[in-house]
Amino acid sequence: MNVVIVGTNHAGIAAANTLLDTYPDVRVTMIDRNTNLSYLGCGTALWVGRQIDSYEKLFYTNAAAFEEKGAEVHMETEVTDIDFDARIVSCRAKDGGTFERPYDKLILATGSLPISPKLSGADLEGISFLKLFQEGQDVDRQISDDRVDTVAVIGAGYIGVEIAEAACRRGKRVRLFDVAPTSLASYYDPEFAQLMDERLDKGGIECHFGEAVEAYVGDEAGHVRAVRTAQDTYPADLVVNAIGFVPNTALGRDHLELGAKGAYRVDAHQRTSDPDVYAVGDCATIYSNALRQETYIALATNAVRTGIVAAHNVAGTPLEMIGVQGSNAISVFGLNLCSTGLSVAAAERAGMDVLHTDFSDLQRPAFMRENAEVKIRIVYERDSRRVVGAQMASEYDVSMGIHMFSLAIEEGVTIDKLKLLDIFFLPHFNQPYNYITMAALNAE
Repeated sequence: MNVVIVGTNHAGIAAANTLLDTYPDVRVTMIDRNTNLSYLGCGTALWVGRQIDSYEKLFYTNAAAFEEKGAEVHMETEVTDIDFDARIVSCRAKDGGTFERPYDKLILATGSLPISPKLSGADLEGISFLKLFQEGQDVDRQISDDRVDTVAVIGAGYIGVEIAEAACRRGKRVRLFDVAPTSLASYYDPEFAQLMDERLDKGGIECHFGEAVEAYVGDEAGHVRAVRTAQDTYPADLVVNAIGFVPNTALGRDHLELGAKGAYRVDAHQRTSDPDVYAVGDCATIYSNALRQETYIALATNAVRTGIVAAHNVAGTPLEMIGVQGSNAISVFGLNLCSTGLSVAAAERAGMDVLHTDFSDLQRPAFMRENAEVKIRIVYERDSRRVVGAQMASEYDVSMGIHMFSLAIEEGVTIDKLKLLDIFFLPHFNQPYNYITMAALNAE
């Protein structure tokens, strides 16, 4: 069997490794237009902010590793066309040469593209994005330039907040803009997002929420020097756009059925509307266990899972995706936020009737010298009582708790099931009245 994988980042890598390690009779061809593969973009801000020593370990594998396993790898190669009827992928290499590869099964792992706002001045120098390694290099180069004094970050989601912190750590004056009234509005309710807003302000970042950037302003040399909103014009020597991503479906959108957010619609086996074509990662839809319907969530963790599932099905082993919760977390200026499933706001936008229960307490008993406050919210459906989301905030690492809530959402656990949950107690770790069960006991 010939399997061609288009795209070699997290989803494509997971699919290729699964095929190569498990099915020796499958011939794998990997194609990508980039110079590298396996870049962990979530570490870009850590590198730019000099919280890690270098970027080298942000790559966890390379093309040679796949060639040693027997794959045919074509980097810096663009897929120019896919003939879905003849099952042929047409390519153009870096040197301009062209070639074709036939396939029995095709896996599209083309990922996503950063949203690029069509604003006046968008062609100015000094306007950057953050997804590829090369873009991270470019932002790091500019932040290292002493002539760059002020950085404007557009978009206060995870990437925007993290790169704002990184620039601040490098001694830059930073302004963070978002049309939403808080940071991280897609993931957290205001009561949690405002904790991050306060931490950003305390860290020295000037936050402009509820304020949309309408234009970039440049100098005579064609370099950005300011951003303009309806309220004012703010100096900026570097602009980083972190507004979000859209699925990259250019190769197949005229042939394959599209779903949520314009991503390739896939079934539980990651199969598209063409039975010989599978889609994985950021270019594909995914099933939300909280919503109980198709959605679009661009996360590396989802990419890996979908790549594994697609590979087994391609090779003839039936395997279904079990759905996802969109679990995520962020750590900025010592504040840790983590969430899974739906916030109250997200659930209401989806037309769900939900309730929530909040609780705050110290992580450990008050007599423990090392301690931190923990804030938790559990979101649940009014009628069914099933848990559909959770949010946690603390300077302590409480992230493992979110894994339990992720499983609870997947399994349809009710808020009432958590009220007498068997949770151990030891002063080194937690309180005798655990904040998870206390939140559940306080539920309406």
